[in-house]
Amino acid sequence: MAVSRRIIIVGNGPVPEGVAEAIDAADVVIRFNDCRSIGRGGERTDIVAVCNTGRPALAMLGGGRWKTSAAVRQAREIWCVRTAEVFAAMRPALAARHPDLDDFCDDYTLGFETFARATGRRLAVVPAAVHHALDAALAAFDPPPYVVPSSGLIVIAHVLDTAAKAGGRVSIAGFGHEGWQWHPFAAERRWVDAQVAAGRLDRLEHAR
Repeated sequence: MAVSRRIIIVGNGPVPEGVAEAIDAADVVIRFNDCRSIGRGGERTDIVAVCNTGRPALAMLGGGRWKTSAAVRQAREIWCVRTAEVFAAMRPALAARHPDLDDFCDDYTLGFETFARATGRRLAVVPAAVHHALDAALAAFDPPPYVVPSSGLIVIAHVLDTAAKAGGRVSIAGFGHEGWQWHPFAAERRWVDAQVAAGRLDRLEHAR
C-alpha cells in the first residue's frame, strides 16, 4: 500500500454527520469486518481488515453475505488482523482463564487467503510485531486485564508505523472505543489521544 497519501480508517462505531464526502475523497479507505460504516461513513472501500480468528471469521466465511457485500466487492485488499502464531501461543493460558472462549484462537487465515486468491485480491497479515508493540505501549495506560487489543487499534498502529516512513496523513472516524469487554478500550482511547496530541493521527469529526 502506498502511504504518502490521505488514509482514512473507518471503524464500525458512530460516524459523525457530514464526513462521508471527505472519506470517499481519501486516497485509501480502510473498513472492518462487515463494514457497518458504509452509508453515513461514505461508500469507498479499498481495504477490508478482518478478524481472522474465532466466531467473527467463521461467520464471514461461512455464508455469502460478507463475500458479496458492496464493500468487499470493491475492496482490492483483505487484511487479516490476527497473526496465527500470536493466537496459537495465547491458547493454553486463555483456555485456563476464559474457557468460554475455547474457539477464540481458531485460525481462519487460509479461508480468507483462498477467497482473496479466487477473487483477485491481495491478502496481507498484520505482523505479530504490531500486536506485541501495542501490548507494551498500552501498559503505560494501566489497562485492566484484557485478552487482546481491538482489531481497530491494531490496524491504526500498523498504518501509523507504515505511514510514518512516507509522510502519509492518517485520519480515523467511527471509533467510539467501546464494545467487547475483553478489549482494553479505555486504555486504547488514551493511546489514540496520545497519537493525536503528537500529530501522528487526527479524528475526522466534521467535513473538512
